Amino acid sequence: MDLPKILLRSALPLLIGIPLLWIFQGAVAGPGGSETAMAVILMMAGINVILAVSLNVVNGFTGQFSIGHAGFMAVGAYTAAKITVATNSLEIVGIPTAVSDQLIFLFAMVAGMAMAALMGLLVGMPSLRLRGDYLAIVTLGFNEIIRVLIENTEFLGQATGISGLPKRTNILWVGIAVIVTIAMARRLLGSTHGRALLAIREDEVAAEAMGVDTTGYKVRAFVISSAFAGLAGALLVHQIQLCTPRSFTFIKSIEVVVMVVLGGMGSVTGSVVAALVLSFALEGLRDVQQYRMVMYSVLLIALMLTRPTGIFGTREIWDLIPKLRKKVSS
Repeated sequence: MDLPKILLRSALPLLIGIPLLWIFQGAVAGPGGSETAMAVILMMAGINVILAVSLNVVNGFTGQFSIGHAGFMAVGAYTAAKITVATNSLEIVGIPTAVSDQLIFLFAMVAGMAMAALMGLLVGMPSLRLRGDYLAIVTLGFNEIIRVLIENTEFLGQATGISGLPKRTNILWVGIAVIVTIAMARRLLGSTHGRALLAIREDEVAAEAMGVDTTGYKVRAFVISSAFAGLAGALLVHQIQLCTPRSFTFIKSIEVVVMVVLGGMGSVTGSVVAALVLSFALEGLRDVQQYRMVMYSVLLIALMLTRPTGIFGTREIWDLIPKLRKKVSS
């Protein structure tokens, strides 16, 4: 396949998705283009999809166990927030103000992803040389270190955080980010790197014996996962217009882990479905959200007893289509 076809195939989801998202954003908007409750819920659900799919790259594809995703989310969020606050009064010469603001926000999101990826590299290089549950311990510690550092750093607003952020996140941005995240996961899974990650998940010793650079592949997967967690953080704080360490606690990391386990470790479809189901379920149970950790615990216990592999296991929804066709034809 030549380069133009490869580029077209890679860009096709965005070429189709962006016009549809633009239309959908107008359809759910309130009077005068205001933001409705449904639009807010959809954006929060989309951000959870990004978090779940990106964590699945580490926990599902590679078979490692990270429980500090909110820490990398915080790095991306604070990086993007500082950029947008510092450039809030600036405009790019020669283009409309609205377009200038969105381009600056795009730069802020990319910078947040880069900083989160850098943190992922710094955390992953020493910890991923080890095996077993060490990564879970290291990422848990990283999550708490980041939170405590933020709460005690005046430049980052300490415990009160950074308020008054410009409203930049909308359904279009969240939708584009979801498409890019899912496309990344699917392309990674079908690539040579993805097959190496699956080999590590199934048997790391055997993969290493076959010449797979297990540490290198695990670090790369961890960096990619961290970068997209940073993207989700940037979108979140510019939706609620507040960047505070209370949004990136250990509980937030556990929420994302629950989504991955519920959907199925290694299934992109499962992560998407679980993130959407839990997002809408929590919204419906808003009055009892203080008990959400109890609900998560009960849900995980029930899942482990009835379906330990999650809803989809390692399968994707498109893997089931041929089976359905055979049943229909027979």
